[in-house]
Amino acid sequence: MKNMIKKAALGVAMVAFALTSNAQINKTKKAQKDTEAWKYEIECVGIGKPGTKVIKVWSYSKKASVANAQAKKNAVHGIVFQGYAGGGQGCTNQKALVTDPTVGEQKKEFFDNFFDVNGGKYMKFVSHSADATPEVIAVKIKGYKYKVGVIVTVNSNALRKDLEAAGVIKGLSSGF
Repeated sequence: MKNMIKKAALGVAMVAFALTSNAQINKTKKAQKDTEAWKYEIECVGIGKPGTKVIKVWSYSKKASVANAQAKKNAVHGIVFQGYAGGGQGCTNQKALVTDPTVGEQKKEFFDNFFDVNGGKYMKFVSHSADATPEVIAVKIKGYKYKVGVIVTVNSNALRKDLEAAGVIKGLSSGF
């Protein structure tokens, strides 16, 4: 009798784990789909440690939790391809690390792997700000319902060095 109860409890635990795992997989797929178009905005919010950028990333999604989860990915993408204007809090203009607009297509396989939601390399260059909570704005923009602002720190120096080592961008000392 005790063995049957243990087996039943184990079965229930396995089903619960499978449902949780499936929900996480679906959330990851949803997050990937929402960010395929790279719809986000970035702005400088302050000065971090040397070699880092402290930015607020505004991500869009039909679910606030998905937009929040994609903030790190969008932050790194913004530093690589978009850059941002300077402003208050000691911020200066930041040019995109990739200045050639064709590099994204030329190195598509590299960037697909780099920004993969299941352990892409971009994660090692970014962290959420410990003391900031996401700012959520409910908006209706072409199918999107939430605009979520998250403050993140990007290690732009390490990111630049990694992209140089991969041959994606030229080193600072080349071409002068």
